[in-house]
Amino acid sequence: MATNIPRISLEQWAVLQAVVDEGSFARAAESLNKSQSAVSYTLKSMQEQLPVEMLIIRGRKAELTEAGETLLRRARVLIEEALSLERLAANLAQDWEPEVRLAIEIIFPPELLGEALAAFIPESRSSRVQLIESVLSGTHEALVNGKADLIVTNRPPPGLLGQPLLSIEFVAVAHPQHPLHHMGRELTEQDLRTHRQFVVRDTGIKRSQDAGWLGAEERWTVSQLKTSIQFVTRGLGFAWLPLEHIRQELETEMLKPLPLAEGGSRHEELYLVFANRDSTGPATQALAEALQRVCRDYKQARQ
Repeated sequence: MATNIPRISLEQWAVLQAVVDEGSFARAAESLNKSQSAVSYTLKSMQEQLPVEMLIIRGRKAELTEAGETLLRRARVLIEEALSLERLAANLAQDWEPEVRLAIEIIFPPELLGEALAAFIPESRSSRVQLIESVLSGTHEALVNGKADLIVTNRPPPGLLGQPLLSIEFVAVAHPQHPLHHMGRELTEQDLRTHRQFVVRDTGIKRSQDAGWLGAEERWTVSQLKTSIQFVTRGLGFAWLPLEHIRQELETEMLKPLPLAEGGSRHEELYLVFANRDSTGPATQALAEALQRVCRDYKQARQ
């Protein structure tokens, strides 16, 4: 048995939403740039099609019934989805990418990354961000394999130019109770060779790269920088760790710099590299500018 299903348009639901949000027909008409009579007619037509009462007029104010509140709550979701589709269509017409893919070395300071993404949000026009946290050649592969539009890497891939972004300081550290801190003198490479060193695995598949001093006879390789920090903090070994990732551990004396005669700290320059600079879309460019801006401010604050 067929039933008559009311066909209410999104525009009609939008009128109802405006009347409720604005509190009166007159203010709703003004916000919608319609006449008050057009707003009244729209709601009257809706009410005639729906089997439940939506609005109660109290003086000059329109109030939702319980059924009206339920219906409008669902309608708000549909209205926002429709507006989102309209914005997406407009953005695509302007070559604004629906998604930006960023591959970034895990040594990049997380606070700065958060600042950059927060700055990008108001300019993003709802573009999604796909973040690939990678190590060494894994960052290059994301670019070469077409999985990234933009990368932050310690060395630009062959044939591509990179813009210097930030210098990362690595510090050789261990727990204060680690035997290396109780030798009573400056340490040499030979001292380090007999103790466990933690390093982070290259995420590349085709070609693996090594970085830093790797002379320990007992070297453990982990997949995440956080894991290396946790293990060193527990006194299981030593490692060269990015300073910005361990400031809290240093301040609370959970970690302590090793007294090396030389090489106790080193710097690694990070570069910003576009997959194709000439065809970079506006969303990718906006994210790149946000990264450059927060790094520039960070460097200036420390001068």
